[in-house]
Amino acid sequence: MNTIAIEDSFGLSTCSKQAIAVERGAGSYVWDEQGRRYLDFTSGWGVTALGHAHPVIVSAINAQAAKIMQNPNSGFTYSPVRSRLLQKMQQVLPTGLKRVFFANSGAEANDAAIKLARKITGRSVVIAISGSFHGRTLSTLSVSGGPDNAARYLPKVPDNMFIALDDEDALAQIFSQHAVAAVIIEPVQGEGGVRVVSRQFFHALENLCKHNGALLIADEVQSGYCRTGSFFAVENTGVSPDILTMGKGIAGGFPFAAFAVTDAVARGVEKGDHGGTYCGNPLGCAVAEAVLAYMLNHDVGQQVQVSGRLLSGALKAALKPFSGLVKELRCAGLLIGLQLGSDEQVQRLTQICLDNGLLVTPTRNAVLRIIPSLLLNEQEIEEGVTLLQHSLTQLQNEQNLSVQAKTA
Repeated sequence: MNTIAIEDSFGLSTCSKQAIAVERGAGSYVWDEQGRRYLDFTSGWGVTALGHAHPVIVSAINAQAAKIMQNPNSGFTYSPVRSRLLQKMQQVLPTGLKRVFFANSGAEANDAAIKLARKITGRSVVIAISGSFHGRTLSTLSVSGGPDNAARYLPKVPDNMFIALDDEDALAQIFSQHAVAAVIIEPVQGEGGVRVVSRQFFHALENLCKHNGALLIADEVQSGYCRTGSFFAVENTGVSPDILTMGKGIAGGFPFAAFAVTDAVARGVEKGDHGGTYCGNPLGCAVAEAVLAYMLNHDVGQQVQVSGRLLSGALKAALKPFSGLVKELRCAGLLIGLQLGSDEQVQRLTQICLDNGLLVTPTRNAVLRIIPSLLLNEQEIEEGVTLLQHSLTQLQNEQNLSVQAKTA
């Protein structure tokens, strides 16, 4: 059997897979087992922020693996590379966030943030935003999407409440009726379709949290680490969260994540409140240190601002003939969403793009996401936009033929 057949036979299927077996990658490109090249505009859901097989990541893995990958007694012992990463992160963390705990994934970081917020405040109510996505643990799924999504998983996690994005009235109403432990929010919704939270809503949220003793959790798992052009998207709001979660691009493809807290939150955390076997393991810390150093030394945030403007401008021009297909273009640096008319259109366009050599990310709510490497260059922008144009033309022609067949 070939790769695809083996995975289909023995892997537990939890999603619909694309018929491509990726063997290797370099920069913004990947190659399948037959040697065909694809332009990757997904970066593994925003994980391979510096592209595939970046030399600084490969070097960091090799060097640290030759020393030690996991400390004896794990987090019970100190680590030179962990201490270096902690110190370097002080250069980029938003004001007031000093204490950091490392995790294996964004879901774990968000799960811990919710758990600790409830423990510290002594309250249970957590407010989330409809359309949000915070992970796939039971706790994080219960604050993702909306009440219908949370109800799918048993036992149901109680005391989670949802409001619409930017709905200040609904937010104030919950605060007036409940003792709220925390509000968890993405500054830019990823799975929700690249929707940017307004500054006004963020300030209203911060004020309500401060005046009512609730904690503000900023989920920057997808929007952080220069994805939107700022190191963290919350920097553009003028708001200071109590807890900030990080993941995806933090280690450029190595499974790693973190959350940072204020000193006030840290004082509420006691020994034994949290832990993890691989949390802050030397190998992950070494890769994250190398990625962070590269981003700082090469001003990747500024690069993203430039390439983000180039890509959004090119897309705006290219999408003009397809107004019947693409209802809206939403851009936040190199996190981009194309709003189509239906999930079926998104699935079909994703397949056509794959056939044409372009990898894109289908997203719920009829959104197609583009999440390329942060080191995307002009040639790759031009190539990607051209491939997307060809794919949209093909989809538009298919739909026109379908309409003609039905009316004939």
